[in-house]
Amino acid sequence: MTAQSFTPGVPENDRPAPVRPAFSGDTWKEIAHLLANLPASIIGFVYTVFMIGTAGGLSVTAIGLPLLVCGLFLSRQLGRIERGRARLLLGTRVEEPTPLPGPGRSGGFFPWLWNGIKDPVAWRAVLYELVRLPWGVLTFTVVLVGLFVLWPVLPYVVRGLANVDRAMVRGLLSPSDDLERRIAELETGRGVVVDTAAADLRRIERDLHDGAQARLVALAMGLGLAKEKLLEDPDAAAAMVDEAHGEVKLALQELRDLARGIHPAVLTDRGLDAALSSVAARCTVPVKVSVDLPARPAEAIEGIAYFTVSELLQNVSKHSGARGASVEVWRSGPRLLVRVSDDGRGGADDTPGGGLAGLAERLGAVDGVFLVDSPEGGGTTVTAELPWRDRAPAPR
Repeated sequence: MTAQSFTPGVPENDRPAPVRPAFSGDTWKEIAHLLANLPASIIGFVYTVFMIGTAGGLSVTAIGLPLLVCGLFLSRQLGRIERGRARLLLGTRVEEPTPLPGPGRSGGFFPWLWNGIKDPVAWRAVLYELVRLPWGVLTFTVVLVGLFVLWPVLPYVVRGLANVDRAMVRGLLSPSDDLERRIAELETGRGVVVDTAAADLRRIERDLHDGAQARLVALAMGLGLAKEKLLEDPDAAAAMVDEAHGEVKLALQELRDLARGIHPAVLTDRGLDAALSSVAARCTVPVKVSVDLPARPAEAIEGIAYFTVSELLQNVSKHSGARGASVEVWRSGPRLLVRVSDDGRGGADDTPGGGLAGLAERLGAVDGVFLVDSPEGGGTTVTAELPWRDRAPAPR
């Protein structure tokens, strides 16, 4: 009967082929992996000890903690190499962890520093490199001796040792235990939301003070003067009242624009399709709108999608030089996807400090994704992905 290796909890297509007395291709790959464990573990161990020792010794200086974060980042890269080696030689497929956001996406230098120090993926990679040195010595010695002494049973010995390697890779280099990093990201996202809300309140206050409020003050003064001239110069008073009537119209328009900037009534009443069509109509280039949704998402998600498209179309009007644009909105499983494309000059990016970077931060704060594809001369396509949340039923 043919012996077969079975690893509980591992998908069928991720398990190695059954062990056979004859040396198969899988067995030779496992032998190569186990022999390579020694040089790989020596490099990883020496680097890890040097990195921790150097960063620890300099921790009392200004460069100690940044150096530690950079060292942990390189430990992440060592983990990536080990996952690739396991995938190539052991057939073990482990998903890559989500990259940590850089200083621009983390909300500044100190949040980036703190997130890097707490990074559980990097610390598990450090632990992996520390425990692998004795294991690398053991596997190298056993396999090398076994090639000359244990030849008949070597495939079974190799399979047992390789399964331990597989378990170490899955246990220490897998992204499944990334909860601490997600908590850190959500904490950062909450700070972005708070800062964004404060900036929006300041903008509303400024617009009211410099726009509608100033216009209404001038209107009140004009009506006061018209009242004084009503008896002595009716024609002048009528002209002033007519001018005040125009000021009222402008003030009302400014208030409508301000209210639309806070939350447009058409979005509340009729949903994304009508609201985005209204935004597209105000764009300086022709825009084709396609909204394919089975239902309306939660109000917060709907609002984020609306303002994302609104800002992107403003960029199209101001900077793209495009002759046409398109807006597509659809649902894919648990996500709401928004795509805005134009045939303009391209060259847009989401570098920190820019408008697109601000949109990326806002979407990241609600566990969204923001992708920009904008080659020079090739137009721009921006794809935003938001979590789908069902709309709460209207109160009775």
